[in-house]
Amino acid sequence: MYFAMNNAVSAYQRIGVETGVESADPHKLILMLFEGAQEALAKARMHIQHNEIAEKGQMISKAIMIIDHGLKASLDMNAGGDLAIKLQALYDYMTHRLLVANIQNNTEIVNEVNKLLSELHGAWKEIGQFNGTQAAIKAATI
Repeated sequence: MYFAMNNAVSAYQRIGVETGVESADPHKLILMLFEGAQEALAKARMHIQHNEIAEKGQMISKAIMIIDHGLKASLDMNAGGDLAIKLQALYDYMTHRLLVANIQNNTEIVNEVNKLLSELHGAWKEIGQFNGTQAAIKAATI
C-alpha cells in the first residue's frame, strides 16, 4: 500500500514539474533550478542524519547536476561579463564543496551551499519582481 501511494505521489510531482517547465519563461526556469537544488540538499541533509548513504549520494549528485548542468550551463559568458565569470566560479566552488560533503557526510557543508543558493535564489526572485514592475509601469504609460 505504501509503495503504491508513494509511486502515485511521485508521478503527481513529476507531472507538476513537467507542466511548470513547459509553461515557464527563462526567468522562471532558473528559479525552478534553484528550488530543485535546494530541495535536493534538504533531502541530502535528512539522509545524512538518518545514515542513508546511497540516498544521500543520490541527492547530492542531483544538486550537483542542477548546479553544474543547469545553473552554470545557463550562464551567458559573452553577455554576462564579470558577473558571469564570478557566478561560474561560485558554482564550481559549490559543486566542489558538495563533493566534500558527500565524502565526509557533512551537513555543515550542505548547509553552507544551501545558504549560497538561497541568497542567489532571493536575488534572482527580486530581479523578476523588478522586471515585472518595470513592465507594468511601461504598459501603464503607453
